[in-house]
Amino acid sequence: MNILLFFQKIDVAEKMKTAPDSNYQIGVVIGSFIPFVILIGIAYFMYNRAKKRDENGY
Repeated sequence: MNILLFFQKIDVAEKMKTAPDSNYQIGVVIGSFIPFVILIGIAYFMYNRAKKRDENGY
């Protein structure tokens, strides 16, 4: 069930049109980018760890 939450389609444009004020719009934009930022952070961590492993000869 939790996996389905990741694949739900969120219509950001519709949320922007029905937003009560500009603070809500800013929150929607930031909230839509957070998953991508987290994925980039995880990818960078994995890349850095693999690079250090290669440099140390393991």
